[in-house]
Amino acid sequence: MSLFVQPEGHYPSIRTRTTPPPCLRPERHVPKHLEHSCRGIPQYRDDSPRAYNGFMTTTRDHTPAAVEPRFGVAESFLAGLAAQDFARLGGALTSGACLRALLPGGPREWTGAEAIAGVFTRWFGDTEEFDLVEATVDEIGGRLRLTWRLRLRAERLGPGWFTVEQLAYADPGDGARIGRLDLLCTGYLPEGGHD
Repeated sequence: MSLFVQPEGHYPSIRTRTTPPPCLRPERHVPKHLEHSCRGIPQYRDDSPRAYNGFMTTTRDHTPAAVEPRFGVAESFLAGLAAQDFARLGGALTSGACLRALLPGGPREWTGAEAIAGVFTRWFGDTEEFDLVEATVDEIGGRLRLTWRLRLRAERLGPGWFTVEQLAYADPGDGARIGRLDLLCTGYLPEGGHD
């Protein structure tokens, strides 16, 4: 299950995709005559083909793992970002949360919900115009995967529109909040042809 956030005005609406990704769909059994015709599918002790990422989607005894996405906290985080409500964004984090980010200027790290909210305030606050273009939430092996793309105009960046996209993997902390974010950022990319 994954969420797709499509903004309507200033606040995103959430659409839930109910079709699981291919790696989470029930395994299909390969007919006996095709069993060895597909190279690359590993064979296990019981000679049955398994998905290459089986341990992400199955338990040690190869039964499907329970998928319990924690989308509510991700929704709160993204809604705070979309509204430029950085206190709400910080409220989705544990007090001792850690943000590790690979930025165009190099790796950085911050600890604490207030410090992380302050970083997002510096990145995305003080803008003339601000739009959340797209955001998605998925769960991969127990981690939340959040992506968002923003368009903004800010005097500190120079004239015109800029686009920035970020990808973050989040681990849960105490109280159904995010305890750690590992983030990758494109930086502010100037757009051509927009006024």
